[in-house]
This record gives sequence, structure tokens and C-alpha cells, in this order.
Amino acid sequence: MLSLSPLSLEECVEVLKAAGEPTRLRLIALLSQGDLTVSEMTEVLGQSQPRISRHLKLLGEAGLVERYQEGAWAYFRMTRDGVRARLVQQALNAAAPSDPSLARDGERLASVKQARASRAEAYFSANAESWNDLRNRHVADEKVEAEILALIGRTPFDGLLDLGTGTGRMLELLADRYRRAIGIDSSRNMLSIARAQLDEAGITHASVRQGDILNLPLDRESFDVVTIHQVLHFLHDPRPAIAEAARMLRPGGRVVVVDFAPHDHEELRTEHAHARLGFSHDQMAEWLKTCGLTVEEIVDLPAGSDNDRALTVTIWLARDPRLLIAADPTLPSTGTA
Repeated sequence: MLSLSPLSLEECVEVLKAAGEPTRLRLIALLSQGDLTVSEMTEVLGQSQPRISRHLKLLGEAGLVERYQEGAWAYFRMTRDGVRARLVQQALNAAAPSDPSLARDGERLASVKQARASRAEAYFSANAESWNDLRNRHVADEKVEAEILALIGRTPFDGLLDLGTGTGRMLELLADRYRRAIGIDSSRNMLSIARAQLDEAGITHASVRQGDILNLPLDRESFDVVTIHQVLHFLHDPRPAIAEAARMLRPGGRVVVVDFAPHDHEELRTEHAHARLGFSHDQMAEWLKTCGLTVEEIVDLPAGSDNDRALTVTIWLARDPRLLIAADPTLPSTGTA
């Protein structure tokens, strides 16, 4: 957890020294618009990779940027929480967007993001037929998303975690609800699509990273909402993923699971790599309860079609009950006099 305590004079000087160099401030400006690799930043700034790496090392030591690995690639992102981040953000806000260097960097960054989008589109096009076949079997995505929005409500919250983020659709759908968000996926191809989608939507307060949803590289109790959208049917045993989601929740936080109701379409195992053919209300409720969560609502969304291959989508909303338990005056106190 990043400290919100005021910095000492020496710490302020450390932060200002780290940011107070033209190339490093340009790097911070770039990373404020999304996660980038060293090669992408090299392409934008037109400087050597060792030089960029040295600047990033200094920024990292000052707590202004963070590095994370995605396969063979290393990504960097701007630190967005804490007093250090706020201090640097003030410096960025003071810089004129029309500054020639920043304007030129912005144009080159747009080209880098366009190249990302082109690669993502190529992958999406190559797999679109199989994805569309599955989407045509169930209720329209718009209806599912409308129900998700209704269940979560309009009250803003701090942190969103999307497990198995895929194309990053949940990060995009809920962008006006959260202050910060992270999407986790094991597929680099899907993460490329997600980054391109976030770039296109202009969403800078969300990022995606490669990771194992059964062993998350994140601090526990860091998020208010965790979404698991059409992911669990790929797992032979979904319980560890639900347990990880529960571990990430702050007291009172919520988990939203979206998946299929039970069905008998065995072809989905071979055609779409499904390990589970849907989940019953009771089965999912048992797993959620075992992981310390309380089911608050279950919504079934039938396809509304005469197609015998149609699938029903189910949404489960569950909550970490710790705040509710602590606030209940009818429960006996566990404290000592």
C-alpha cells in the first residue's frame, strides 16, 4: 500500500530531481497515457534503448514508474497512487500541451498505438468466426452488459479487478464507475486487443497485464469490485479462481460472475475449449459461500430464441460480508472488555 503521508524535504527533492530532466518528464508524460514497452518509448522519443532504460531505472527508484513482465516483454506504467504520483502529476498539469517536444511525442505515440491496434485487429479477424458462432448462441451482449451495470449501480468506487479480461470489455464498460482498474489475462494476444481497445476509448485509468488468475501478483484486499466474465467455464476447477477473487476484495466488496447456465452442448469442449458445460445456481452459490462470500442476487438471461443450441447466461452478484457483520448490532461482540 502506497503511503499518503506528506513527504520529507529530502523525499520531495528526490522526486523533483527524478522528474526534473527533459527526457524523464517526457517519459512520464507518455506513461500517463498508458502502459508502454521500452521499445515503444524508444520509437517515440528517438533515443537509444540503453538511454531510455537508464532513465526508467531512475524513475523507478524514485517510485514514479512501475515495471512488470509479460512473457519476454517488460512493460512500464506510471504510478498513480500516493503523494509522489500527485506531485509529478502537478508538474505534468503545468506543462503546456502545445510544447513542441510534447506535441511531437504525442503524434508519435498515436502512431505506436495505431500499430498496436492493427496487430490486434489482425488477430481478432483471424478468430472472429469462432467467437461470433458462440456469441450468436446466447442473449445479446448489450442485454448482459445492461444487467451488469444495473447490478453494480451508479455509485463510484475505487478499484476494479477484471479476471480473464480478454478484450478488456469490462474495463471499458465500467470506466465511469471506478477510479482505477486492472485487467488480468494469460494471453498476450488478448492483452494486445485490450490495450488497443483502451487506447481507442481514451481510457487511461485502467491497465492490463499478463498473469495467472489462480495466483494473482496483487496485494490482497485491494479492490472494491472483481468481475469474472465468461471465464470460469474454461477451468476444470473454478473454485481457486473464485477464492483468488475473494482474496482481492476489501470488506464489503463485490464479485460479479458472468457465465453460462448448465447445458449439454458437448461440441463446445472441442470447438471452444470449454472445460465446464455451465453452472447451476446451487453449485456457484456453494463455491461463493465456501470462499466467504454471500450471494446477493442471481439473474438468468435466456437467449429468447427457438434455436435448440441457445445458451442461457447467468449473472451472480456476491459480497464480502465483513462490513455488514461488523455493523450488525444483534451479533455478539468478539472484543474483550
